[in-house]
Amino acid sequence: MTATTLHRAAPAGTGTGNAVTGTGNLLRFMLRRDRIRLPAWTLGLPLLMTYFAAALDTIAQTPEDLAGLTAFTSSPAGALFGGPGFGFDDLTIERFLAGQYGLYVLLGAGLMGLLTVVRHTRTEERTGRAELVRANVVGRHAQLTAALTLTAAMAALVALLIGAMMTSRGFDAGGSMLFGASVGAVALAFAGIAAVTVQLSEYPRAASGMAGTALGAAFVLRGLGDMAAVQGSGPSWLSWLSPIGWSQQTAAYVHDRWWPLAIALAFAAATAATGYVLSARRDFGAGLVPPRPGPPRAASWLAGPLALAFRLHRASLIGWSAALLVAGVAYGSFTQPLLDGFENAPADLVEVMGGGSGDLLAGYLGMMGLTMALVVGVFAVLAVQSLRAEETEGRAEPVLATSVSRAAWIGGHLAVVALGVPWLLLVAGAGMGVGAAASTGDPGLLGDLLLGHLAHTPAVWLVLGAAALLYAAAPRALPVIWVVLGYGLIAGYFAPILELPENVLRLSPFEHVGEYPLEDVSVVAVVVLTVLAGALAQAAVAAFRRRDLAGGA
Repeated sequence: MTATTLHRAAPAGTGTGNAVTGTGNLLRFMLRRDRIRLPAWTLGLPLLMTYFAAALDTIAQTPEDLAGLTAFTSSPAGALFGGPGFGFDDLTIERFLAGQYGLYVLLGAGLMGLLTVVRHTRTEERTGRAELVRANVVGRHAQLTAALTLTAAMAALVALLIGAMMTSRGFDAGGSMLFGASVGAVALAFAGIAAVTVQLSEYPRAASGMAGTALGAAFVLRGLGDMAAVQGSGPSWLSWLSPIGWSQQTAAYVHDRWWPLAIALAFAAATAATGYVLSARRDFGAGLVPPRPGPPRAASWLAGPLALAFRLHRASLIGWSAALLVAGVAYGSFTQPLLDGFENAPADLVEVMGGGSGDLLAGYLGMMGLTMALVVGVFAVLAVQSLRAEETEGRAEPVLATSVSRAAWIGGHLAVVALGVPWLLLVAGAGMGVGAAASTGDPGLLGDLLLGHLAHTPAVWLVLGAAALLYAAAPRALPVIWVVLGYGLIAGYFAPILELPENVLRLSPFEHVGEYPLEDVSVVAVVVLTVLAGALAQAAVAAFRRRDLAGGA
């Protein structure tokens, strides 16, 4: 995009007085930039729902299998991780699909909404592209308006595709379109929240973090309210404080209530309007909440590249540690209720939970170790992506202009992240162990969970090394690493019901160490994965030394 291009694209005679002048042209530019991200989101969420539907058809092939699912889903733990369970007293495939698996598609839609708005507003300001745009015939609110319009179009497309997919499977057309609309409503609600957070902070990461925190809070409020509703006592009204809860309260395929979506739309409109008001009250490129001023001189311990890397990753490590600790305690505390709930569940579902060997407790704990390893893998990939941001936003170049070598710069970052991986797994395992021990009354589970979580460290290191090599050799190909984590999720959770061949299953780095305490830890796999991860890291350092900054092979 250039200033001349945008100036010529602006309609003649519009003037500069209109606050949304140039919105259409900006929307075209955004569509051009998102030519990969847009189909990834709008096709990915419907495909995920299609996958859930196919997996459910495999699990529940008879009415008896379907009835057995209610043992867990009707419990407080099932309400926390699924929803209020509307219609589960007379369960059907579509009711279970929307009422239990639908939550994860709603979370994905929320992420889509908030990330899209942040990407096309605050990120554009931070990189300086928005300043170039605003120098032309473009209104003050055109950027935000175009971003919200794009997000609304994506939400509508996702809603239509999900509704069409579920209708094509023979489900009720009205309920299918309602469920699709509820997914789109969540995307709009969190797009509105992001429209506010991008005005508060001048940093895209902080704006995304605040909106992401709101998404997490919405999940927790909905979970607490739904648990109370299932138990028949407690603050069930908490579900009505959550945009996710509003969509679930539509009760697709049961009550088919459209009116809760009016709350979501009103909320989205109100937060978007607030974003416009706040945007007019701040300076361009600045946030309403000013950053905390730092000391006039850097501390002596920041003299080296390793210390600088730790300083840059410190806030992320603290945030991830707190989140994983809370998540570990929460998942651990539901160990006993989950075991009780799965007492009469179908064998296929028990196998998915890791209990194929008959030891459901060990299977569940091993599966949670894998789950936390995948989550820490997300941390590792995001940390490598932050290196790309340091480079493209011009902060790496001044550092490398000093006596700091390229190998020291990238090596320092990789060392900090590599050390952060076992630390985060240890924190998650400790939280899970404390919760599980309190739930079951068995303190010995703490040691098992610590070992089971730490055993996955080499697999996450391998993901880190692969991400680093992609960044160093071909930065634009870095998003490919998400495929590795996605495949690890599918192989770890659904391999039993998909009947994946062993050779295909072994393509995931997370399938070699073993899910302790259900399986023994493979020392050979630990050593091999560690060596491979180290080799990838070395290759990444060598590749980074050979390429130009802000470019790639």
